Amino acid sequence: MHRKQLNERLPDIVTKLVNNIHELPEIRRLGTVVLPSRDTIVGILDNLRQLVFPGYFGLQGLTAENLQYRIGELVLELTSTMYEQVRCCLRYREGTAPEEDGSVACEDCDQEAARITATFFDRLPHVREMMTSDVLAAFEGDPAAQTTDETIFSYPGLYAIMVQRIAHELFNLQVPLLPRIMTEHAHSITGIDIHPGAQLGRSFMIDHGTGVVIGETTVIGNNVKLYQGVTLGALAPAFGQALRGHKRHPTIQDDVVIYAGATILGGDTVIGSGAVIGGNVFVTSSVPSQNQVVAEPPKLKFRDRRSRARQDVIDFQI
Repeated sequence: MHRKQLNERLPDIVTKLVNNIHELPEIRRLGTVVLPSRDTIVGILDNLRQLVFPGYFGLQGLTAENLQYRIGELVLELTSTMYEQVRCCLRYREGTAPEEDGSVACEDCDQEAARITATFFDRLPHVREMMTSDVLAAFEGDPAAQTTDETIFSYPGLYAIMVQRIAHELFNLQVPLLPRIMTEHAHSITGIDIHPGAQLGRSFMIDHGTGVVIGETTVIGNNVKLYQGVTLGALAPAFGQALRGHKRHPTIQDDVVIYAGATILGGDTVIGSGAVIGGNVFVTSSVPSQNQVVAEPPKLKFRDRRSRARQDVIDFQI
């Protein structure tokens, strides 16, 4: 096909796409409220990270003398951008459409956005206190860590937990869209999926982290440690929207360790304090405190490979 032939086909391609968009209204948005900006929200997270861990990210050279100026600069920028994004989310929830001149009026949304933004920043010291306990848990629980600085700079589990703790505050303030955009951004870069509705206790540690899934109604106590590939999920997700608002994910009490690949399902499932859940187990009922759950050990079969002809032996190299 020549370029001229391709150009001649363009009107037909456009017509087909437009018709298809009209036929599938479920995945289009036309003439409705302005949605929040994902790129702006990611930028908010980057700046909030500087408030949570000052001196580690962003501008260097912070001192006791200039700290207040830098924090003031960050707070000024963040309150403005956070307010605008929260306001977009509230207008989305209310279904407020643009006027003919493109403006959007929703005085209640604006007032609520200001209140939410102020309340959120009032909660940031609490988020920092919780993150301090998480950093110490990551360092003390991992003999490979040389310093707490190393965990802050490089551990994906700590980043995912930080984003979730921030998003959880907005989730509790009933902001739509924004909390989930935050946690899904963390999911996309760490492989750790923690719903903003999950309740995380103090000194929470996710080691390695890839493939961890923590559902919306999960409740996690203090001093809990998870390894990679752990799922804290719902027992019957096939019922979908009918289960909204119900407790459908497990409760993990204090001082529990859950090893790699374990799956724990169900809103009535409680893992008692001090329990240890072994790797690759599938748990759908409660485990008493101080108990251990392990999978059946693999059966080892030994054979003398030298007794077989070389052509009959299948060998694998990875």
